[in-house]
Amino acid sequence: MSRAHTPHLEPRNRNRGIAAEELRRHNLATVLERLHLSGPVSRSDLVSTTGLNRSTIADLIGELIALGLVEEGPGVSASGPGRPSPVVRPRPEGSVALAVELSVDSIAVATVGLGGRIYDQVRVARPRGRSSPQETVQDVARLAGRLLDELPDDHVMAGIGAGVVGVARRSDGFVHLAPNLGWRNVPLGAILATELGSDVHVMVANEADLGALAEHRRGKGVGIGHLIYLSGEAGIGAGIIQDGKPMLGSAGFAGEVGHTLINPKGHKCRCGAIGCWETEAGEAALARLAGIPMTVVGLGILETVKTLAAAGDQRTLDALTEIGHWLGLGIANLVNIFNPELVVLGGTYQSLFSYLDSAVSAGASQRALAAPASAVTITNSGLGANAPLIGAAELVFSELIADPAARARRSGRRLPVQGKRGG
Repeated sequence: MSRAHTPHLEPRNRNRGIAAEELRRHNLATVLERLHLSGPVSRSDLVSTTGLNRSTIADLIGELIALGLVEEGPGVSASGPGRPSPVVRPRPEGSVALAVELSVDSIAVATVGLGGRIYDQVRVARPRGRSSPQETVQDVARLAGRLLDELPDDHVMAGIGAGVVGVARRSDGFVHLAPNLGWRNVPLGAILATELGSDVHVMVANEADLGALAEHRRGKGVGIGHLIYLSGEAGIGAGIIQDGKPMLGSAGFAGEVGHTLINPKGHKCRCGAIGCWETEAGEAALARLAGIPMTVVGLGILETVKTLAAAGDQRTLDALTEIGHWLGLGIANLVNIFNPELVVLGGTYQSLFSYLDSAVSAGASQRALAAPASAVTITNSGLGANAPLIGAAELVFSELIADPAARARRSGRRLPVQGKRGG
């Protein structure tokens, strides 16, 4: 073959190699995602559900075993000829995420293994006077240290995922604005990494987006392609899943629904506008309508409302009905715009759902167009208060699954915070 042909063949061969590598990475991700979300499955089931042939599945499983992410065991004997197909399962200890949730009223931390196994978790009330970024991260480190101390030494840290009630950039964990925390332009990811002494990747996202991710993968939204998760606390945020994928917007800031106009004759919002959705249906509105003293704040508002409502206090029940009405009107706007199959209420709303349900449905029916309204179900979170925390772990695992070989090699054996922050 003449030398003149060589430049044409080399790029073609190189492109073929790249294409083959990308295909293998895609197939590896497909198998690992199936195991992560569905749990143990036989080789034969992996063949049928992925469409890959037996030899390809065997090779992929072998690679995932070598990476320490899955393990394989004998299958259950079945009637009929032939040996049972081996069963493959995720190894939770092979990839552990440190999940963090920073809300206005609480801080939560959990250690979660591949496959969704929660090793341990803790949630503590957040004093309103202790909310600076540095104080917050110090509290996270103390909580994380206790949990990491309990993990055996052979558990591999995949990364840190954090959810925050604010506008966050996932790529580097930079929080542009968290008004209910009083934060602006905070490099949260970098601060967390420094305080924890970690070189594993830190990812930060809006907590409503993480609630939506968690519900879609492990809650009431499993198998549903179009859903909205509403997070209610001091403010209101929305996480949106469209066609099975997070809808984040061009810069990742989509879902800031709390400051949409809901009542032109309503109350003045902290943002300066009149009648924002959170001023009519948020935590402060509930306290005002229920007549709860201003000295009661944070989680105390929720507990007081639940106690009074359970006792049949009429003012409290009327307040919940009005909150539900405004909440339903806002949901109707989202239904008309996004045409979801499911709207999941999280945060404060999931805790009070039994009192809000009828009023929310009535308010949504009042404003939503008949066609999209007929296609949607409004319900409370299937994961309860932990939805954003579970979503923070899933954020880490999403990155691992996208490129298992590369991410597994970059994982750390332990976080240096272990043993230092346990007190």
